[in-house]
Amino acid sequence: MTIGSSSLPAAFFVGDHLAVDFLNSTSTPSGVRTEWLRNGTDLVNWLEQAGAIDATVATRFRAEGEALDGVAEQARSLREWLRAFVLRYAGSELGAEALADLAPLNRLLAQDDSYWQVEEGEKDGVSNAEDRRPLRRRRLQRWSTPEQLLQPIAEAMSDLVCHADFRWIRACEGSACTLMFLDRTKAHARRWCSMAVCGNRAKAAAHRARATGRRS
Repeated sequence: MTIGSSSLPAAFFVGDHLAVDFLNSTSTPSGVRTEWLRNGTDLVNWLEQAGAIDATVATRFRAEGEALDGVAEQARSLREWLRAFVLRYAGSELGAEALADLAPLNRLLAQDDSYWQVEEGEKDGVSNAEDRRPLRRRRLQRWSTPEQLLQPIAEAMSDLVCHADFRWIRACEGSACTLMFLDRTKAHARRWCSMAVCGNRAKAAAHRARATGRRS
């Protein structure tokens, strides 16, 4: 199976953070719930679309087929744990009091099988002098087991809780939409998952309401 299974609509990546996009891997953007992590192949496809794994890793694991279904089940459970955590703390600054609730995430992070390598630095196409150093370090994943597919998600989740401002994690205001996003706009005034989807629907609904009011 290739990216973008014909049996599923295109996944939404409007969360402005991989961990929030992970929450959106099941959603009701049009009033009908869609699950993008139904099985192991779906999980690999979603991770590749999200940029969490490259094509080589995706091809390797996609060949395992049903053997990955258990990992997809773990991913769905992890997603709903994250959803409960986000809904509990969204709208306020995250403090140390949340640490006890993060024990499941820390257990998952402890299973990471990655390592650091020192290699030649970037030379071409780099504008920042700091990035043109002769050597750089890079973390590599061993992908020793299918369960390692959860690690890019776990890393994104740890970044969300440590670096994102939970005051600006929001749900789309679309009436039937359950998509969430991290509002990174300067004025923190974002209201919609996407202007092309819910924003335009809201504008159209407001226009119809005004037109009806003028006729009445």
